[in-house]
Amino acid sequence: MLRGIYLVCCFILSTIAAHATHLRAGNIIVKRVGDCSARKYSITVIAYTNTLNTNVLFGGDQDYLDFGDKSPRVLVPEIGPGHPNYTVIDAQRGIARAFYTIEWTYPGPGRYTISYVEPNRNEGVVNMDNSVNTTFYIETQIVIDPFLGCSTPPDLLIPPIDRACSGKAFYHNPGAYDPDGDDSLSYEMVIPFRDRNATVLNYVAPNAQKFYTDYATGNETDDGPPTFGINPLDGTITWNAPGAAGEYNIAFIVKEWRKVLGKWIAMGYVRRDMQIIVEDDCNNQRPDLQVPKDICIEAGKTLKETIIGTDPDGDKVKIEAFSQIFEFIPTESPATVSPDPAVFQNTPGKLNFVWNTTCDHVREQPYQVVFKVSDSHSGNGVSLVTYKTWRIKVVAPAPTWKDAQLDVSKRTATIKWDPYYCTNAEKIQIWRKVDSTSFRPDSCETGMPPGLGYTNIATIAAKTATGAQVSQYIDTNDGQGLAPGAMYCYRIVATFALPEGGESYVSKDTCVGPIPADVPIITNVSVVKTGTADGQMRVSWKRPFDADKALYPPPYKYEVYRATGYTRSTDSTLVATLNGDTTFVDQSLNTEETVYNYSVVAYSPNSPLANKFVGASEVASAVRLDSKSQVGQIQLNWTAIVPWSNQIQAYPRHLIYRGEEGVGEENLVLIDSIDALVDGLQYVDKGQYNNTPLDEGKTYCYKVMTRGGYGNPKKIPEPLLNFSQMICVQPGDSIPPCAPILSVDLLDCDQFKLDKNSCQGGTYTNTLTWSNDASSTCQADISKYRIYRSAIMGGDEKDDILIAEVDGTTTSYIDGNLPSFARCYRISAVDRSGNEGKKSTQVCNDNCPYYELPNVFTPNDDGKNDVFSAFNIREYLIGCGENCDPPQRLIEKCARFVEKVKFKVFNRWGQEVYSYESGSENSIYIDWNGRDSKGVKLSPAVYYYVAEVTFTTLDPGSSNKTFKGWVHLVDGGQ
Repeated sequence: MLRGIYLVCCFILSTIAAHATHLRAGNIIVKRVGDCSARKYSITVIAYTNTLNTNVLFGGDQDYLDFGDKSPRVLVPEIGPGHPNYTVIDAQRGIARAFYTIEWTYPGPGRYTISYVEPNRNEGVVNMDNSVNTTFYIETQIVIDPFLGCSTPPDLLIPPIDRACSGKAFYHNPGAYDPDGDDSLSYEMVIPFRDRNATVLNYVAPNAQKFYTDYATGNETDDGPPTFGINPLDGTITWNAPGAAGEYNIAFIVKEWRKVLGKWIAMGYVRRDMQIIVEDDCNNQRPDLQVPKDICIEAGKTLKETIIGTDPDGDKVKIEAFSQIFEFIPTESPATVSPDPAVFQNTPGKLNFVWNTTCDHVREQPYQVVFKVSDSHSGNGVSLVTYKTWRIKVVAPAPTWKDAQLDVSKRTATIKWDPYYCTNAEKIQIWRKVDSTSFRPDSCETGMPPGLGYTNIATIAAKTATGAQVSQYIDTNDGQGLAPGAMYCYRIVATFALPEGGESYVSKDTCVGPIPADVPIITNVSVVKTGTADGQMRVSWKRPFDADKALYPPPYKYEVYRATGYTRSTDSTLVATLNGDTTFVDQSLNTEETVYNYSVVAYSPNSPLANKFVGASEVASAVRLDSKSQVGQIQLNWTAIVPWSNQIQAYPRHLIYRGEEGVGEENLVLIDSIDALVDGLQYVDKGQYNNTPLDEGKTYCYKVMTRGGYGNPKKIPEPLLNFSQMICVQPGDSIPPCAPILSVDLLDCDQFKLDKNSCQGGTYTNTLTWSNDASSTCQADISKYRIYRSAIMGGDEKDDILIAEVDGTTTSYIDGNLPSFARCYRISAVDRSGNEGKKSTQVCNDNCPYYELPNVFTPNDDGKNDVFSAFNIREYLIGCGENCDPPQRLIEKCARFVEKVKFKVFNRWGQEVYSYESGSENSIYIDWNGRDSKGVKLSPAVYYYVAEVTFTTLDPGSSNKTFKGWVHLVDGGQ
C-alpha cells in the first residue's frame, strides 16, 4: 500500500515537471472598449516563456483566466510556434513571447481583479524555492464606478525580460503610461505570487546576502552593500549591483491614481512578474544618455531635440525610445525618431526626435518618453544599458481677446474673444476680478493661478449644439448688475474633456469701467473690537458721487443694514439712520464668533421726485480670520466677500499683527506682511519675527489688515484698509474634534409610490443634517465639516469619496442631482488646526425598487394592450403630457429604479420561444409583441415566463429578483 502511494506521488510530480518548466515573466494588459457605460474591456494575457529543453506551450488544460466578477473562469488555449500570437525573441537564451486576447463585458460597477494562473515557472530561478513546481500568477485590477468613472490600467511598453551583469549596476524601466491620459502612476515592489494573495515559497530579494561573496562591498563601486528597489515616481528599477549569476524573478505593481474632488483615489493596477538574467562576463562599463530637460510646449508647435548616447569604452551604442506618443496612428501626428529602427552607432550616437504637436495632444498629465541606450559589448558578454525619462506636457494656447464693452444702463459687460485655436476644447472658463494685474504665465503654468484674486464666474460650452464656436459672454453678475464704482477685468481659460483633461494658458486681461457710482460705495467693514458681546464694527462708504445732482441733490440721508454671514439673504436689520455722515460704528456685537455683512441705502430728501430713494450699495462682509495650528507653526487664512478687490497690484501687501494672550488687540504688534497676489490670503507664522521660535506652551493672538481697492483710485482712494477680528491659538494642537452625529432624511416608500413623478425617473436629492454631542468638550474650535459619500452600504471608509466641505457653522447639506437615492454618507469635523476627527457612523438612504408584470395581453394591433409590458404610465404621458393624471393603480405599480431586465418565455412543453434583454435601445419594460425570437406570431395560449430583474439599490439582497409567472396571450377577437 505504501509503495502504491509512493508511485502515485512520483507520477504526479513527474507529470507536473513535464508540463511546467516554461513561464518566465508576464502581465495582463486591459483596454476599455467603447465608453464607460458599456463596461466592456479587451483583456490580453502576455507571457514570456522558456523554450530551452522543453516543449511546453503557453496555455493549456490547466491555465485559467479569471475575470474577477464571479463568472466561470476561461481556459486559455495553447499558443506556440506557428501561431500568430507567438514570437521567439531570443533563441540563444530560450525566450519567446505569447499572448491571448479576449473581450469581456462586466455586469455593473465594481472593483474587479483579473488574474491568470498557469503551472509552472521555468526551472532554476535562484531567489525562490522549487520554481519548476511553482505556479505562475499575474493580475490586473480595474475600477468601474458611477462617481469615479472607469479605469484603463497602465500599458507597459518595455518587455519584462532583461539581462544584467555581475558587479555592474542594473537599471530597467517598464515604459508604463496611462491610456486615459488624466491619471497618475506610482510604482511599488512586491513579492511574486503563485496564486491570488499567495506569495511564492521562500522568496528572497535579489540583493540578499546569500548571492554575494563579499556582501559589505557588493555594490558597483565596492564601497557599500548592494541595494535593490524601484523609483515610485518613474518606475526605474535599480539593482546596484547583481551578485551571483542566475535567473532572478521579481514583481512590481504599477498603480493608477485619479484625482477626484481634490483627493487621489486608487483606480486599479497592473501586477507584472519580471525575470532578470544575471551573467558573469562583466568586463564592461555602462553607456550614458544626455536627454533634454522636462518641457512644456504649446499645442501646434514642433518639438525637435537630439538625444546623445556615449560609451566610456568606446563601444558602439544603440538608442531606443518608448512612449505612447510613438503609437499614435498617422492621422494623430505621432512623434518620430531617427534612426528607426534603432541601430548601433559609433559613440557618441545620436537619436533625432521630432513631434509636430496638435491640439489633440493636450492633456492634464505629461507624456513620458523613456530612452534606453545599450552598448555593443564585444564577444558574448552582457550589454549594459542606461534608462532616462523625459516628460513632455502639451499645453493649449491662451485664448485671445477681440473686444469688451460696458453697458452702463444695465451695468453689464459683453466680452468677446477670437474663435479658439483648439476646436476640440470642451469648456471656456470666465474669470473676473476688480482691478487689473499684469500677470503672465510661465511655460508650464496652465489655467488660472490661485493667488491672483480672480473668481470663476461662469464655465460655458466652447461650442453650440450645432458645433459653432462660442466666442462671447455677457456678464450680468447673476442678474444683479456690476458693482458701481468698480473697474472689472476678465481672463478666460479653455479646458478639455476628460479623461485626458487639460487646460490652456490663461488669457491676458481685458477690462471695462469703472461703473458709474450713482449709489453709495461701501469701502470699509472693519473689526474695531473683538468680543462675544461687546464687539464693534466700523462701516464706511463714499457718497453717490456720480448720481444725477439735478434729480438727487445732496446732502444725503443714509440707512445702514446689517446681516450675519458672508453674503446677504433676507435677514438684514436696519441698524442706523444717518444724515450726511459716511461712517458708522456698530456696537454690542459678537465679532469673535460671527461674520457680519453690511449695506448702505441713500436717500435724497431734497429730490424733486416723489421717490427720494437714490440707491443701495453692494453688500460687503467683514474680514474673517481663521487659523490652523501645527507643530512649531501657526497657519492663518482670511476671507471676505466684498465688492472691491483685496488683491490689487498697487497695494498687494496685507499686514500681520500678533501678541501674546491677554495683551489686548490694541497692543498687537506688526510682525510681518504677505504679498496677496503671490501668497494668496494666508500666512504661516514659523517664528520669523525676531527669529524667535513659537513656544508651544503659549497662546498667540493675531489680527490681519487687508488692503484693497475698486480699480478706480482717482475717485475712490486706495488702499482700502480693513481689519479682521482677533483670533487666539496655541501651536502644536493635535487633538481632533469628535465625530458629529449624522442623519439623512429617509425615503418613505409608501408615500413615494403615490407620486407619479416616481415613475418618470430624473434626478433626486438627499438631505443630511448633523449635530455635535452636547456633553463633549472637543467641539469648540470646529472650522469646517467634510462630507463623504459612498455607493457601498457597510463599506470601508477607504471607499468614501469627499464630495463637499462646508463651514463649521453649518449643520445641513443637500446632495442633489443624483440618479437615485441609493447613497451612503459619513461626515467629519475639522478644527482650526486642521485636525480632522473621526468620521461619523455611516448613514444610508436607499431606493424603493418595484417591478410588476401583467398576466394577459392582446397583440392584435388595435392600439390597446398590444404588448406585454411592465406596468408604467408612458401612454398617459405621451397622450396628454406631464399635466395628465394617470390612474393611481398604475402609478403605484410602475417600474422604479430598474437597472436591467432579462426575460424569457416558454411554451407549455417547456421550450423557449422568446428571449429579451434590456440595454441599448431595449427598454426595461420588455414590450413583447407576442412573436417568437424569429419574429413569427405565436398562437393564443398561456405561456410561462421568467424575468430576472436587477434593481439599483444598496442592499445586495434586494438588487436581484426573479419573477416567474403565467401570461395569457389572447387573440383579441375572442
